[in-house]
Amino acid sequence: MEFHFDLREIATASMVLFAVIDILGSIPIIIGLRKKVGHIQSEKASVVAAVIMVAFLFLGEEILNLIGIDVNSFAVAGAFIIFFLAIEMILGIQLYKDDEPESASIVPIAFPLIAGAGTLTSLLSLRAEYFVENIIIAIIVNIIFVFIVLKSSVKIEKMLGKNGVNVIRKVFGVILMAIAVKLFAANINELF
Repeated sequence: MEFHFDLREIATASMVLFAVIDILGSIPIIIGLRKKVGHIQSEKASVVAAVIMVAFLFLGEEILNLIGIDVNSFAVAGAFIIFFLAIEMILGIQLYKDDEPESASIVPIAFPLIAGAGTLTSLLSLRAEYFVENIIIAIIVNIIFVFIVLKSSVKIEKMLGKNGVNVIRKVFGVILMAIAVKLFAANINELF
């Protein structure tokens, strides 16, 4: 088995996942959950989210083949989802939002907050363009960051302030939009 490690791919995939997961933008939700239930199991939530993402990275394509959808079609659909997530981040509007979870168990934190539909779609979209080993490293980098944020969400919110979190969301929204356009352009040609 030959590995194709590429720092550019790792950095790009890491930024895509960072923007889609948007753990900094989720700090208010995490703090609200922490106040409701008292404690969030950061380690457990991070590990479960990583397992979900890696499993979907490997099994997602087989699931698509089973229902007759190729990876390029899924990547184009994923580009649309990423584009709309970017619009939400940049404009500060809400196109779609799940109900706020009632407890801080693994289910609302690991899925769908961290490893939600946008993240899973992004993984398959990235898989159409990058080597799997680079995406796995990007997942690990993001899970480490997610763990740190979960552990210290109250301190981070105080340090950045509401405006700091908003600026970070908007910057990554623009990056995410550019990546969505690139994914769309790279995969639309493969369909025709």
